[in-house]
Amino acid sequence: MTLRALVASPTPPALAAAEELRRAYDWVPLEEAEQIIALGGDGFMLQTLHAMLERRRIVPVFGMNLGTIGFLMNDWRLERLDERLARAKPFRVSPLSMTATTISGEQCILPAINEVSLLRETRQTAKLEVTINDRVVLEELVADGMLVATPAGSTAYNLSANGPILPLGSALLALTPISPFRPRRWRGAILPEKTRIGIRVLEADKRPVSAVADQREVREVAQVEVAIDHMRDLTLLFDPEHALDDRITMEQFIA
Repeated sequence: MTLRALVASPTPPALAAAEELRRAYDWVPLEEAEQIIALGGDGFMLQTLHAMLERRRIVPVFGMNLGTIGFLMNDWRLERLDERLARAKPFRVSPLSMTATTISGEQCILPAINEVSLLRETRQTAKLEVTINDRVVLEELVADGMLVATPAGSTAYNLSANGPILPLGSALLALTPISPFRPRRWRGAILPEKTRIGIRVLEADKRPVSAVADQREVREVAQVEVAIDHMRDLTLLFDPEHALDDRITMEQFIA
């Protein structure tokens, strides 16, 4: 029998659902689990995945939506959980690794499952130099910022910034500007996932920029490097009729 742990967001619906599940099924502590059941919304799913990355013990996660959107979650149901898990379809998600160097020279390495975002900290626009595999491709992007999104994250902030939706398993990354001013006609790029992306902040003292890996922020950065980290791939489990790749495909037809 597969050993499972249960985690829930601290919201009344998720906590109430967790109590029902605890009465109906057997559970083990997180450190013993071979699977995790997560109750909440997309934000809590990201917290759960990041917690696994920090513990350096990665197991498949089956989420059930008790939040708002629940793009990364399955429907909430108490009944036949064992049967659902036996039929669940696995999806492998490769996180990004962000290496951010601050103006003062401090370096911080953080994972990102959805996206890495660079954002201006003041009213002045950011000026960014962009390199792809150590080759300068944009000498100066003037914008509110830019982001690098994975396929799993392409329907989140990336989509709000008019970036492309990437099919899961496409082995692609989206490089998307945020409110670009110059160059006027550049609207982003779709890149192979093996690409190493470098972003240097121009006039960093005058135009400070922060770097955000999902929900964790590093302020006043001078340089950011982003690449896929296949050494820490994550596995999400989905009901066959509600799979993540289908949801990503259908997002392209929502008006």
